[in-house]
Amino acid sequence: MNQSQLKPIAAAQRQLAVRSAGHSHGGITRLVSPGDIGQLIKPFVFLDLFKLGASGSNMGMHPHSGIATVTVLLDGALEYKETTGNQGILPTGGVEWMSAGGGVWHGGGAVPGQRAEGFQLWLALPEEDENGPAQSQYLAPQQVQRHGPARVIIGKYGEASSLIRPRAPINYLHVSLADGEHWTYTPPAGHDVAWVSVASGALQTARTVIGREVAVFDEGEGAIGFVAQGATEFVLGSAPKHPHDLVTGDYSVHTSAAALVKGEKEIDRIGKQLRAANLL
Repeated sequence: MNQSQLKPIAAAQRQLAVRSAGHSHGGITRLVSPGDIGQLIKPFVFLDLFKLGASGSNMGMHPHSGIATVTVLLDGALEYKETTGNQGILPTGGVEWMSAGGGVWHGGGAVPGQRAEGFQLWLALPEEDENGPAQSQYLAPQQVQRHGPARVIIGKYGEASSLIRPRAPINYLHVSLADGEHWTYTPPAGHDVAWVSVASGALQTARTVIGREVAVFDEGEGAIGFVAQGATEFVLGSAPKHPHDLVTGDYSVHTSAAALVKGEKEIDRIGKQLRAANLL
């Protein structure tokens, strides 16, 4: 569609700061990493769009500290297991929240014979939680509240709110629009970071069209208008910008070098326990 064919959007338009189709390897497209776009949209520091095969593609046990992972399953079924003691199967529409805190190991993959497609997001934790106890929460599809076309994964939108309640004020929405449908998102006060990532279809916004990619809006609190081109499914995040530098390890993101050292010591300790028990 050329510029003359773009449908009008009534909301004041925030412009795009950056957009990227990311880098794909196998069934995973890495859209955001802490060393690139994650610097612009922190606390949202990492985003994968994954599509795992029916052969039971497995991510293997691996550690994290200082972050929370949030998985939104768009289609299929996903197995999970973690050193918090939780394990099970996440169905289509289900949501995983795992706050790694000071250290945790987890793994999973597509249930054998099924596919698994969705988004995995990392959130940088605030200082108060980055070396705290690991904890997780899993929502069945019917537990995810909806307002209009948006499912509220984290935060509040309209009359809907999430059962997942992190300390930091964050909105993370999963939105589905029909072809030609208009939708406007007005961030809460103080949410100066906003981005969107499309899984299917395309979105007209900020006088352009974005497809299967991530797009970051200029910092500010203005409303953002969208028009769907085709049946369109996407996630959107907004939050106050994380005030700390990102101090990163191989699987960890912290607010300081000291916090990173503490987290890496804990995941090493847990790893030794897993190896001693022949679980790695």
